[in-house]
Amino acid sequence: MKALITIGLLFLSNTFMTIAWYGHLKYLDGKHFHKLGLAGIIFISWGIALFEYVFQVPANRIGFKGNGGPFSLVQLKVIQEVITLVVFTLFAVTVFKNQKIGWNHALAFVLIVLAVYFVFKN
Repeated sequence: MKALITIGLLFLSNTFMTIAWYGHLKYLDGKHFHKLGLAGIIFISWGIALFEYVFQVPANRIGFKGNGGPFSLVQLKVIQEVITLVVFTLFAVTVFKNQKIGWNHALAFVLIVLAVYFVFKN
């Protein structure tokens, strides 16, 4: 159960972080936000990223073996990276319709999934 809670929280965390890092490229470029300048966009992104921490910190605390969770520190990091790529890919192809996933992207993703496999091997 702790594994599923950890993974769910990591998905939520990465969703907010992806929006904070890349959402401004699509949504904050409009006429209403153009007057904010870079500093304003940074503060809006920072406010969104705050929610990333609201989910990331509990995910790591619940999931870490040292706190009774199922994952080592390295396993948590590799899981988080794969989730980041999944969330980013979904965001890129749904929000930025002109972004295409090529064979090289797919191959890179497979290699990262293989990293998850190897990090869980004893």
